[in-house]
Amino acid sequence: MAAKDANEAGRAGQVRSITRAVSVLRALAESGDGLTLSETAAAAGLAASTAHRMLTTLESERFVRFDPATGCWHVGVGAFTVGAAFARTRDVIVLARPYMRRLMESTGETANIFLESGGEAVCMAQVESRHQMRALTRVGGRVKMHWSGAGKAMLAHMRPEHARRILAEHGMPAATARTRTDPDALFEELARIRETGVAVDDEENAEGLRCVAGAVLNETGAPVAAISVSGPKSRLGEERLGQLKEIVARVVGEVTREYGGRPA
Repeated sequence: MAAKDANEAGRAGQVRSITRAVSVLRALAESGDGLTLSETAAAAGLAASTAHRMLTTLESERFVRFDPATGCWHVGVGAFTVGAAFARTRDVIVLARPYMRRLMESTGETANIFLESGGEAVCMAQVESRHQMRALTRVGGRVKMHWSGAGKAMLAHMRPEHARRILAEHGMPAATARTRTDPDALFEELARIRETGVAVDDEENAEGLRCVAGAVLNETGAPVAAISVSGPKSRLGEERLGQLKEIVARVVGEVTREYGGRPA
């Protein structure tokens, strides 16, 4: 019995050490300019002696490095190597699927994920609503960026010159009477989208269809995809639209964090 208790205590201590080491790495990663020992301990919520033990252990594996000129600790090359392996293997579509399923279940509407390709928004995957009346876009379908909620969500987080180049090269034709065709008016809307984190397609792509979308962002804040829910205007009235904005903003924030990106 005593041996079993000792083993359990040992495992608990190992888990605690791992948690502390992660808290130290996270504190250094968030600091930007590095931290002194006391600053690291404070940021990680550890005693200075514990923080020093974590730092020296991590240093031996090159996960952190010490700069004697400034007296600060920084993230090391070992952490970069691990992070680079994650970046090579992450797939936003695979990663987003369970979130899209949950999005469809919680809203009852079709959930989609779009990527920008050739200056257009391309539907790459979809979890269909169980309603008989569903959204029109199908997997593989392409829409103009300024027509769709997903396209506008991605445009809003691109560098302005990149967004303007896409619009200049592909034009801003109207799909419906509600489509924005004036670049200045669109860029005013894109500024609001950046502030709120969500874009709305209010019958701009197809009459009678509404869509709410948000961009999934990478570590630099650039868009890698957009997730949306869409359905007929008869179900997506003003009150429901407000609810969907909150839900979509939360979901894209979760996917962004899971992807390793920087939430808007």
